[in-house]
Amino acid sequence: MERYIVKIRLIEKITHDVLRIVTEKPSGYKFTPGQATEVAINKPEWVNKKRPFTFTCLPDDDYLELIIKTYTDHKGVTNELLTLQKDDELIIHDVFGSILYQKEGIFIAGGAGITPFISILRDLHAKDEMGGNVLIFANKTKADIILNKEIEDMLGGHFLNVLSAEQVDGYSHGMITEDFLKGTIENFKQHFYVCGPPPMMEAVIKMLTNLHVDEQYIVREQF
Repeated sequence: MERYIVKIRLIEKITHDVLRIVTEKPSGYKFTPGQATEVAINKPEWVNKKRPFTFTCLPDDDYLELIIKTYTDHKGVTNELLTLQKDDELIIHDVFGSILYQKEGIFIAGGAGITPFISILRDLHAKDEMGGNVLIFANKTKADIILNKEIEDMLGGHFLNVLSAEQVDGYSHGMITEDFLKGTIENFKQHFYVCGPPPMMEAVIKMLTNLHVDEQYIVREQF
């Protein structure tokens, strides 16, 4: 497996628990929007602790960008990322991932599950090919919404937020349910892109199956 050591150009918080990390891009390194790599921190005690993260930049950018939810309740990789600064180093590996854009459809994301969709949506927006794509994004609170303004600017009224832990005007409250999907989506004969915590993904895929969405039209990460 190839490995590349890259320096951090920029590291910043974009929500209370989400980091944006911009790094150098190795010569010839290529990915397709929606794909990911395994990342490790280039410190002796961390080099073998690899975690999968999705690229959120565009393939033609001269840098790599990762948007990563951090967890401080245990001393894992994402907690250690919070200690890093500009010019610290990460180790990235080969590209993988099966969440690739096929045709217009409905994107359904939960929390940090938005990350594979960020590069896809940015790519479509840059090409002026957003079309009728819709994003349904589930979070606990408004403060948890990653890149809220940018996504709203790209999608406008096709950006639908669902908040489970607070009620905010203009945002749906509760969970994504089968009734919610039936009341929100008119056409179930289109592509559905699903990413989020495993229990959420399993529940949404079961709902889509109940709503007679053909398996071949459900795009999700395959492990």
